[in-house]
Amino acid sequence: MRIAAVIVAAGSGIRAGGEIPKQYVTVGGRSIVQRSIDAFASIEGVSEIRAVIHPGAGSLYAAALSGTGPALGAPVVGGKSRQASVLAGLEALAASEPDYILIHDAARPFVSGAVIDRVLDALKIHPGAIPALPVADTLKRDGGDGTICETVSRDGLWRAQTPQGFRFRDILDAHRRAAAAGRDDFTDDAAIAEWAGLRVSLVDGEPQNVKITTAEDVAEARSRFEVAMMLEPRIGTGFDVHRFTQGSGVWLCGVEIPHTHKLEGHSDADVALHALTDALLGTIGDGDIGQHFPPSDPQWKGAASHLFLADAARRVRARGGKIANVDITILAEAPRIGPHRAAMQARVAEILAIARDRVGVKATTMEELGAIGRREGIVAMANALVLFPFSPKDLS
Repeated sequence: MRIAAVIVAAGSGIRAGGEIPKQYVTVGGRSIVQRSIDAFASIEGVSEIRAVIHPGAGSLYAAALSGTGPALGAPVVGGKSRQASVLAGLEALAASEPDYILIHDAARPFVSGAVIDRVLDALKIHPGAIPALPVADTLKRDGGDGTICETVSRDGLWRAQTPQGFRFRDILDAHRRAAAAGRDDFTDDAAIAEWAGLRVSLVDGEPQNVKITTAEDVAEARSRFEVAMMLEPRIGTGFDVHRFTQGSGVWLCGVEIPHTHKLEGHSDADVALHALTDALLGTIGDGDIGQHFPPSDPQWKGAASHLFLADAARRVRARGGKIANVDITILAEAPRIGPHRAAMQARVAEILAIARDRVGVKATTMEELGAIGRREGIVAMANALVLFPFSPKDLS
């Protein structure tokens, strides 16, 4: 099942005040748009993310990104309304035609993985699904003169949130029909789906999935994040060893290095990425690489180990973790690591979607002692530091 996400960031953001639109404001060290993108990049199955931006906002958008990752495609220029901007984002995905599409307001940076998963689960049954909260307050209707003319029943009323999910072809066709009919008055994508005759399911939203609109909202988000910044560091360690066999090169840290032999293994035997995968899994107590990708499973025969590392990073982020830094030590007599260190750092940083200076790659020999010293194989050790939101109840 192929899933894509459209992050709607094409508004002017003027109601939030300040010198730049709200979606590019920094909250807790990352821009609002980056936080929204990250929420979807950490979801298993999301293979493509496209942000829709205001015309002329390309430099602002680029400056707001602190990490990209393989799923994030080039930004799409939006239209004069949110509806037109969403259609532009959908059209940009038409060639790849994913099965499901998640449409999310960039101004909702605190959306959780649990909410996204609930929307995706509902799409297995319904053509559309949105997260929402039941209306709790008593509703009054203004008679036009500043006085109440009616109390409105709140029974069955919900406050819509995003992401709003749909089967891709259904919502693209609905948007195209609405545009052709000259309808540009829809306030969300569920309304277009309803107009087109699609049944849209309601799933539980979350109170913290707020939309940032005003300067007060930005201040509140920063205040909330300061509380969330009470972070707990967790350290994971990993160790792996692979013997040499006949071949012409080894994979280390996602980089192929010419050599007189290759490393033996069920996958590509990238001993460094295997150790780092275990280190990340250790920070969340989620087993090891062999548990998630057993060598007895033929689908992993010859698999590229970056898939394992990316999955571990996804699991960490789904638990709210932020990878602070990773450090890898390779023990080998040969091949020489030094000439490839920069490429190895860059590749690991790319897989984890973190800055290159947060990746350490070191190498040492065994001074010809033991099996590694006799050039029978390579050992790798890895450490990972991950920061998680801290709650006192975690220690109870």
